Amino acid sequence: MPRDISSLYNGAFDLLIIGGGINGAAIANLAAGMGKRIALIEKNDFGSGTSSKSTKLIHGGIRYLEHGEFDLVFESLRERSIQLKSAPHLVKPLEFLIPIYEDDARPGWMLKLGVFLYDFLSFNHKIRPHRSLKIDEVLQLEPGLKKAGLKGGVIYYDAQMDDARLVLENILCARTQGAIVANYVESTGFVKENGKATGVKARDTLSGQTFFIKAKKIVCAVGPWTNELLTLEHPQARPRVRTTKGVHIVYEGQISRRALLIPSRQDNRVFFIIPWMGHSLIGTTDTDFSASPDSVKPSSEDIEYLLGESSRVFPDVNFERAKIITTFAGLRPLVWEEGHPSAISRKHLIFESFGGIVYLAGGKYTTYRVMALETLEKIFKQPLSRKMDYPLYGSGPIKEQAAEVAHSYGLSPAVVQSLMDRYGIRYRNVLDFIQKDSHLKESICDCGMEIKAQIVYALNVEMAQKAEDIIWRRLSLGYRKCPTGQCRRVIEEFVKNRNETGVV
Repeated sequence: MPRDISSLYNGAFDLLIIGGGINGAAIANLAAGMGKRIALIEKNDFGSGTSSKSTKLIHGGIRYLEHGEFDLVFESLRERSIQLKSAPHLVKPLEFLIPIYEDDARPGWMLKLGVFLYDFLSFNHKIRPHRSLKIDEVLQLEPGLKKAGLKGGVIYYDAQMDDARLVLENILCARTQGAIVANYVESTGFVKENGKATGVKARDTLSGQTFFIKAKKIVCAVGPWTNELLTLEHPQARPRVRTTKGVHIVYEGQISRRALLIPSRQDNRVFFIIPWMGHSLIGTTDTDFSASPDSVKPSSEDIEYLLGESSRVFPDVNFERAKIITTFAGLRPLVWEEGHPSAISRKHLIFESFGGIVYLAGGKYTTYRVMALETLEKIFKQPLSRKMDYPLYGSGPIKEQAAEVAHSYGLSPAVVQSLMDRYGIRYRNVLDFIQKDSHLKESICDCGMEIKAQIVYALNVEMAQKAEDIIWRRLSLGYRKCPTGQCRRVIEEFVKNRNETGVV
């Protein structure tokens, strides 16, 4: 289904959401489920900002315990359980190892107490119990770790996710419930009557078309762009968000067998080394960033920090820049307060401007559903259910076996399983395109399992507008090494054909 731009300026909406990251997407999903007339606009692609620049974790935030934020951890662990049940194709349990060294800033007893409290706060939402490890047990699990000074370790559990597709599934779920959603539509100003906002001036960044969108209520869920929208509404508005930069590296090959949480020596914070798509995701940094959110990118210092800390705990790995597949940077939209970036709370704030516009600031990815619920309660002045149920676009049990489906479509079981893992119960919708054109069962490239039907599905159903939308957020191919560049060439050809003919 293409973007329906004309529906944005025909009639008034109960709620207009500015921002198509995870928070805006969840607000749209829940509000549409309430039967409200909803519109959502995003100036780039859905999830293209901070929401796809995360460490790809749905987690309670074990490090928040040392700041005494037990309520945030408790809430996050509850939400982790809901996401594991709601989207098992996108959110999967993940085992973490914390190696303990004798000269760590956090002593072993503190880390062991931390994982004990983490499990305690999980109550019946625990994935698996934590456990302590002796030196030989740690090295048996991860033989490449530095041996000098190793005193043991602890194992605990959290979850790994596909962040961009979680955003997309919320967007698609909202659309099936009647919401009008459009990427590449930018808000350029607010329309007010008697001092109160009644709509926005908008521009389709692809066509250049400008128009107005009328709405009874407006919510800005724009993360790092919060201060910019506040200034757009009122030039003298004070900043409400403090942005800190988080940089990640995707490094060629799997450095570790499991996910590792490692205390940094340079600044006493923690970073992760996590298996990701056959390679290693290393991150993240946490430094203040005051420039425009549109200009954020990894610096040479950020990359050296992550490579240096990784090499300290894996001394036999020859870390070199040539083996970096990609890097990415995102901004945490933290509620404004003084102090070291890593010590600032990840709690959220919902506030209303003089013009009646509601802003959602702060928070963490894992608690996006709670933030959306609280935002809607503030907007519509009614309590909403906190039930442990949050179905998404691909939610539901898959009863078929990959092998039997593969046989009927002439595909390999591995390809079908990869479709199930990415689309959940909607995998059949992708296969429907093969029935119309058998050529679409062909692989995009030898470097992966993806097939051409997924490109057509991204363009026709998932509102992808550009090749980058598919490469990075629909299929996550940018995180994988493609030696020949064929993935990009094939996708660009499909997008070009769609743009020239209107069909693919």
